[in-house]
Amino acid sequence: METEHPSPRYTRIDAWEPREILDAMIEGQFAAVAAVRAARPAIEAAALAVVQRLARGGRIVYVGAGTSGRLAVQDGAELTPTFSWPPERLLLLMAGGDDALLKAVEGAEDEAGKGAELMRRHEIGENDVVIAVAASGTTPFTLACLREAGRRGALTIGVANNRDAPLLTEAEHALFLDSGSEAIAGSTRMKAGTAQRVALLMLSSLVMILLGRVYEGLMVDVQASNKKLARRSERILARLTGRATEEIDDALRRAKGSVKLAYLLLEGHGLGEAQAALDAARGHLRRAVEALAGGPAAIPAKPSDSGRAG
Repeated sequence: METEHPSPRYTRIDAWEPREILDAMIEGQFAAVAAVRAARPAIEAAALAVVQRLARGGRIVYVGAGTSGRLAVQDGAELTPTFSWPPERLLLLMAGGDDALLKAVEGAEDEAGKGAELMRRHEIGENDVVIAVAASGTTPFTLACLREAGRRGALTIGVANNRDAPLLTEAEHALFLDSGSEAIAGSTRMKAGTAQRVALLMLSSLVMILLGRVYEGLMVDVQASNKKLARRSERILARLTGRATEEIDDALRRAKGSVKLAYLLLEGHGLGEAQAALDAARGHLRRAVEALAGGPAAIPAKPSDSGRAG
């Protein structure tokens, strides 16, 4: 496996000057991003498939072990505060459970039976999306999750850094990240980890944009769970409408914190009319705006293509 293979280039890295070591590791990060760029067509295809499942009410399920699992959990955990993704439609499954997020749990990644059992316990089904991440592409726990999810009809996405690994060959959508060997052989928290982090970020962000949770480049589905995010909601509306703080605060109060609904209120629409437009557009603000203006989005899109107009 390339991720485990020592590179002759780094054989004497411990004898190099500190600046040389840092330069080499920085170059590795650029290589990791280049690996994600090469996987762009696969990421795009996977995102479009994800949108179709989620439009039917499915869940996003992240699974992994060790570093890969922590990166997967990190990506998933950010979906609710950033995009208001419903917590009940998100599962973050880590080999070894929550304890493994902070420390290594010996043998957890080898528990294939546990992985399959989790898929059954959570009743993973055909509307769900399972994103399985493993640098090696062979981790028993992660592979078992993917296999059982596939048997149960879920959309499966495999993310791995070794070509033709089982996680890739058995997934419906394979994201191969060709990051190569590490400066510290086998330390996949380095290049491989960066490539995984970027790929997951690209995939989830594209999905959320396609689902209409971004408007004019702004996080209009932001969940104002603290003062900083409440101020962000105000700034978003100020940027979109140019209205005064008092008007914005009143609209947010009437909209119970919903930036999308507050925006439509500030644009002069009644509360009932605005809510109905958002409901008909399945939460897509741009479609709701066009529908209220009598434009092309007046007729809601079918579920199968509901994510294609951000």
